Amino acid sequence: MLLLVALVGTTIAPWQIFFQQSNVVDKRITPRWLAYSRCETAVGAIAFALAAGAVMIVCAAAFDHGSEHRPLGDAAAIAHELGARLGHPAGAVFAIALLNASLLGAGAVSLSSAYAVSEARGVKHSLHRRFDDARTFHGCFAALVLAAAATVLVPHAPLGAITLLVQALAGILLPTTLVLLLLLSNDAELLGPLTNPRRMTAIAAPAIAVILALSTMLTITTTLPHLGVVVALELTLGLLAAGGVAVAIALARERTRRAPLDGLTPWQRRTWTSPALERIPRAPRTRARVLGLALLRGYTTLMILLLAARLGPLLVS
Repeated sequence: MLLLVALVGTTIAPWQIFFQQSNVVDKRITPRWLAYSRCETAVGAIAFALAAGAVMIVCAAAFDHGSEHRPLGDAAAIAHELGARLGHPAGAVFAIALLNASLLGAGAVSLSSAYAVSEARGVKHSLHRRFDDARTFHGCFAALVLAAAATVLVPHAPLGAITLLVQALAGILLPTTLVLLLLLSNDAELLGPLTNPRRMTAIAAPAIAVILALSTMLTITTTLPHLGVVVALELTLGLLAAGGVAVAIALARERTRRAPLDGLTPWQRRTWTSPALERIPRAPRTRARVLGLALLRGYTTLMILLLAARLGPLLVS
């Protein structure tokens, strides 16, 4: 379950959501050109899936028929083994692909954090700005890259456990991020005619439920390791069903904010932009909303503590 949650966390990483929206804004892509940005994202996702599938197929062909089966702790060991089994070019190609992914990850993950820190502090944040004009943004970006490089260079650092911890943490934080994103993307006062269509909400809601189920099963199997997978799955489905009923009742009692969109011409709908946040009234502080956010925060905190208890010994050893 821990590996499964980590796999989800590294595939649908929470930082990607923040990076995507910040990068679209930084590229100065207006709503008129959003369709091209969506095509770019789709092409990138397909290319990533094809590359990942190719790596899995090559590794399966290289390691499946070997007489010796030993755990490979990191990607460098995989590259060396591929070179030994399939020839030096195979290991070199894998190493080049790994280097490319590392550079891309260092840039994207650090940039998403730099965007978030700068937005929270209310300072300028854009790659179009020089260092003197956006010190916090560029300083945070450089500091995070240096911190990651320093971590890798620590002698005898448990890089495999650190990677697993980070990916599992991403999987745990993902439901919170997706729930808030779904609420924002259906707020017509914020997005006007660009709100999520019903078909996208119908696709997103089950996806969030599946990720919540995985995280809940991880919680159950961690706290009650004697339970089997079937029992853990039954408990998870029961908890999700109860939570779904509670959410449905709360949503039925609350009114979703809707902005007056009647009378907009097709051109106005294509070029519509969100109003300044200062001009948008705060969302009503209802009991259902406060309770839901409190439960979400408590759940996330509990999962982080359980993850630390699970992987803490690995990091220490």
